[in-house]
Amino acid sequence: MIHKFDAIVVGAGGAGLRCALELIQQNFNVAVLSKLHPVRSHTGASQGGIGAALGNEEPDSPEWHFFDTVKGSDYLGDQDTIEVMCEEAVEAVLELEHFGLPFSRTAEGKIAQRPFGGHTRNFGEASVKRAAYAADRTGHMILHTLFEQCVKNDVRFFNEFYVLDLIMDGSTCRGVIAYELATGDLHIFQARATFLGTGGYGRAFSITSNAHAYTGDGMSICLRQGLPLEDMEFVQFHPTGLRKLGILVSEAARGEGGILRNSTDMANVGTGKDGFMAEIAPTVKDLAPRDMVSRAIYNEIKAGRGIEGTGDTGADYVVLDLVHLGADVINEKLPDISHFARKYLAVEPITEPIPVQPTAHYAMGGIPTDVDGLVFANARNDVVNGLYAAGEVACVSVHGANRLGTNSLVDIVVFGRRAGKAMINYLADAEFGRVSDTANEFIQGEIDRLKNGGGKEKVVDLRVAMQKTMMAGVGVYRTKEGITESRDAVKELLRRYKHVGVTDKHAFFNTELVEAIELGFLLDCAWTIAESALLRTESRGAHSRVDYPDRDDAKWLKHTMISKTGDDEVAFDFKPVTITKFKPKPRVY
Repeated sequence: MIHKFDAIVVGAGGAGLRCALELIQQNFNVAVLSKLHPVRSHTGASQGGIGAALGNEEPDSPEWHFFDTVKGSDYLGDQDTIEVMCEEAVEAVLELEHFGLPFSRTAEGKIAQRPFGGHTRNFGEASVKRAAYAADRTGHMILHTLFEQCVKNDVRFFNEFYVLDLIMDGSTCRGVIAYELATGDLHIFQARATFLGTGGYGRAFSITSNAHAYTGDGMSICLRQGLPLEDMEFVQFHPTGLRKLGILVSEAARGEGGILRNSTDMANVGTGKDGFMAEIAPTVKDLAPRDMVSRAIYNEIKAGRGIEGTGDTGADYVVLDLVHLGADVINEKLPDISHFARKYLAVEPITEPIPVQPTAHYAMGGIPTDVDGLVFANARNDVVNGLYAAGEVACVSVHGANRLGTNSLVDIVVFGRRAGKAMINYLADAEFGRVSDTANEFIQGEIDRLKNGGGKEKVVDLRVAMQKTMMAGVGVYRTKEGITESRDAVKELLRRYKHVGVTDKHAFFNTELVEAIELGFLLDCAWTIAESALLRTESRGAHSRVDYPDRDDAKWLKHTMISKTGDDEVAFDFKPVTITKFKPKPRVY
């Protein structure tokens, strides 16, 4: 079946919906394709806030936000792009308010703001209240608000349509191939412009805050089409996931005054006294950037100051103390966090601390784009005509080596909107190219192989092995030996993946088949993460090499671009980091 639209938006999270909303307001024929219902997209899991220098509760400025983002990125973020994001963040948040987003409010009725990790006033002087929030459901509110606006403006949705490939015509994208979950049919979507907003790859790791649907689809699809991925070695581990589960305990909890404590500090639970982060980051304490806090937690555990629970074999966690905040703050400002602690760990945060450990959370790398979302085909910045991307799937390089909390929501609304505007300009002259009605033959062959090829390998076995090796070798701390072992293990899993088979032969809602396809995408992402981490012989941001503990600006102040050159081989190229105002300095908090 062939469909024809001016523009196709793949992914119904915040970036995709904001792009679609921009396009539909100019009366283009727009379709949004999503393998989930839109309000189940992972944007809804973002809790704590969206960063913008509104200055509603204390003085702030976009330039301070700009500085903090550059510093937080460990100077790997492109400063021209970061400045655009921070300048446009204020307008983007006010626009969300006008769309009807129910922000929490100050006594004067302004949008309420709270502190967040790495965000400061006056270029690092002290923490600042910059995160605009809706309790601890900010992403949920953004997602629903944008979806409602798209419905109001008659955006066409194809829900539970799983995009499996791009339709390429030389250096121009002509649309996508999608698998309809309800019928098992393949559909050709022809378009003059295509946008990817498919999110990250957190499910490559065994402990992650990411949804089960976060399987690196868009990145892998581009990689398989010969396009590069940028800075894939930089994987952010959020310091506070619920122990063993990885479910996010938002930075909002520490923004409201939550304190991390180790086993030697449990007597101070409920007192409000400083914890171990006060020695590591004396100025911002528990609100240091996420990479620093995650490493600090691991160091506490390694030093024997982790906490050991009843029946545990190892002291592998610390606790987040909210007790001193009181029931009103916990229940009113952190309702989801408190609910998760009660439901999943049987912990009452009003009277006892929450067990936490770092969890795989965010991809700083991804599909390389310019500031308007246009996808680059190589390190020379040659473009792929008609193909755009934004959000976690993309690397416009505002996050560099480490993303600051709240900047993911800023990223999706600012660059989703900018991509929409750029696509409007492109559509003024772009024409429909020729698309063969057999464009889906390759994908159909892959589906047939999985269903009818007689493969004996099981998806669950390969997935568990991948997640374990990635967590062990390419996690918070990395060594040459550990990365190499994980890289080799993933390459062997890729070879075994060729022999995967599914037992469910049905066409309709074949979730076993979908999970097999997702595993292939995840293995591609895991491979590029490990190869890139092995190449970068320094420590920077979230990439922490034990064998190369120092940042090396002379050699590594540059972006890595990895491309697939064969079933078993990759190639690298490099791009310079754009530096405009802030020269690299040691990160001190």
